[in-house]
Amino acid sequence: MKVFVTGIAGFLGSFIAEEFLKLGFDVSGGDNLVGGYKDNVPEKATLYEIDFNNFDSVLEATKGADIIYHTACTAYEGLSVFSPSLITQNTYQISVNLMTAAVINKAQRFIHCSSMARYGSQDTQPFHEQMICRPQDPYGIAKYAAELTLTNISQTHGLDLVIAVPHNIVGPRQKYDDPFRNVASIMINLMLQGRQPIIYGDGMQTRCFSDIRDELDCLVKFATESSAVGEIFNIGPDEEVVTINDLAKQIAELLSFDLDPIFVEGRPQEVKHAHCSADKIREYFDYQTKFSLIDTLESLIEYIKDRGVKQFEYHLPIEIKNDLLPSSWKNKLF
Repeated sequence: MKVFVTGIAGFLGSFIAEEFLKLGFDVSGGDNLVGGYKDNVPEKATLYEIDFNNFDSVLEATKGADIIYHTACTAYEGLSVFSPSLITQNTYQISVNLMTAAVINKAQRFIHCSSMARYGSQDTQPFHEQMICRPQDPYGIAKYAAELTLTNISQTHGLDLVIAVPHNIVGPRQKYDDPFRNVASIMINLMLQGRQPIIYGDGMQTRCFSDIRDELDCLVKFATESSAVGEIFNIGPDEEVVTINDLAKQIAELLSFDLDPIFVEGRPQEVKHAHCSADKIREYFDYQTKFSLIDTLESLIEYIKDRGVKQFEYHLPIEIKNDLLPSSWKNKLF
């Protein structure tokens, strides 16, 4: 069996590729190397350095693939408010390109990694898969639009589709020199440099962070389990809901860092409270949270220490520059 992983140089994609190599699959994948590190790619996997907006390149790279895992995306909720063209193109369009290529190349199954951003703001927490989606930023809208289009193509042309919603995943291989996303990695990189973390708004936003090691078992099962087909699954814990302020405190305690955060204005369209229920994934695939938030942060700290702190790289263009643009990006505060 051949597995093709998009975003194979990224955080989630590289781990998925590694798991299938362990199981004896033939693994290849594609990446444009914008959101990951080339050394994340497992040695035995074949890497195609491609732009997934180029349909001919996608069609060629996915030839012979039985299973496609789609993790590639410019997954930037906050930035999407100010770079909607970039984010939409590299969220919605690449997904449609991949699904179309999968149909033409007669793949058997397509596992699409969506985002908690699909839910937007809801009146109740946690988010359940049956909720009406109300995405409120361009990234979330593009993710949900991709789901709808892929479902349509799947049903029309008979390609098995599974929609996974891994949320707030944290762990080694995460890009930590990115000023636009990955709050835990950003905070650790800053504190290891002796710099204070930057917190948007009042820091009372609530999230539930997922250890990458808790995600993989279920994600791998989606390739072969028939019960997954046509379903949507949140994947990740729902036990440890924390505020961003609490996250900063826990990181500071682990690093013995004298915390005095820098608070800046909130980001437009940011969802205040967002965490997902794991009830469905527990029922179908016996999901269990094995790693606590402290376990996860310790693993991430060790990774960044071993790899070495990095200066932040403002590597993506900001399309709309106005008074709403956060000062952290306008003035390059990271």
